[in-house]
Amino acid sequence: MTQSQKLHPGARFPDITLPRLGGGTLTLAQPENGHDWRMIVVYRGKHCPICTRYLRELNDAVPDLNQLGVDLVAVSADPVEKVEEQMAQVQPAYAVGHDLTPDQMQTLGLYVSDPRSPQETDRPFAEPAIFVVNAEGNLQIVDIANAPFLRPDLKLLIGGIRFIRDPENNYPIRGTHL
Repeated sequence: MTQSQKLHPGARFPDITLPRLGGGTLTLAQPENGHDWRMIVVYRGKHCPICTRYLRELNDAVPDLNQLGVDLVAVSADPVEKVEEQMAQVQPAYAVGHDLTPDQMQTLGLYVSDPRSPQETDRPFAEPAIFVVNAEGNLQIVDIANAPFLRPDLKLLIGGIRFIRDPENNYPIRGTHL
């Protein structure tokens, strides 16, 4: 089994482009809509009810994130058909990317799992992760989980981003020692 290298806080976020739900492409580290930071949420896929609930909760976080200058995107390894079905339930207020490849998962340092059965899904998938990329394109916050029930509390995360973005706090990127 190949072990992936984890991304390090302060490092440049990898240049990864995915198909965007609804057409076009999505460059993960490139904020849109006039924002200068981006939060990238990696979710397991349509087979995961915890993901669907968390993706819905992200809708409520969008205004607070946008007020802080943070653009939001969610991505998974699911093909477009599964993403369309799941997003019909979620009605996302943010961009969604799909078809994350195994090589891209490895580049991001994600934990990858095989399906428990063909009924769950038909391909290896990434476990949850959140990356917050700052205006310089560097990783400000990294959260990589190996199980579906390990996800940051969004209110706590938004409060942390608010604290970091306040210039009076002069808060550095944490966890940069190897």
